[in-house]
Amino acid sequence: MKCRRTAIKVVKNCDGTGARMADTSKFGISRRGLLGAFAASLVVAAPTYSNAFGLLRGAGDIRRIRMYSGRTGESIDTIYWIEGKYIPEVMTEVNHFMRDWRSNDVIGIDARTVDIMAAAHRLMDVKEPYMMLSGYRSPRTNAMLRSQSGGVAKNSLHLKGQAADLRLKSRSVGQMAKAAAACASGGVGRYSRSNFVHMDCGPVRSWGG
Repeated sequence: MKCRRTAIKVVKNCDGTGARMADTSKFGISRRGLLGAFAASLVVAAPTYSNAFGLLRGAGDIRRIRMYSGRTGESIDTIYWIEGKYIPEVMTEVNHFMRDWRSNDVIGIDARTVDIMAAAHRLMDVKEPYMMLSGYRSPRTNAMLRSQSGGVAKNSLHLKGQAADLRLKSRSVGQMAKAAAACASGGVGRYSRSNFVHMDCGPVRSWGG
């Protein structure tokens, strides 16, 4: 357990108060596309951390997520899954980071969404962290956004902690969408005018331009 705690990098300006973690043990990764995305980068990723964490010596599989929020000024850069298991302490930090920043409401983020985000990031071979525009949305926030834009779904997966809107300076919307779509594990929305991509763990589908 001590080794797992060592792998956590602290979220800046974030105390995690009130965060509740998801039951991530039920989220087995069964889709070949998502597994392939992680496998494609394992050879590169494993040596990067083997010198830092003794637990990883022996070529154990890892998953890492890197994000920052322009709204809160917080950032997170951490390994959240290692050798077949999600790290509960890290998932709690992810839940808090992806909270509704308008209301500070926290929900257990579906770990499959984090997996898609991380896999797409690795496929793009980029060091830049995602800018997260929207993670979890409370019902009140979603209703407010719907009143301002026709592009916000009434039953948005953001309400369930199953979606994220993301941006990268070094990659285009098209490049991000292609990487997410290659995972074949959820929905991918292109929002070129607003310069972001929606990724979720719902049914496989795509939209936008």
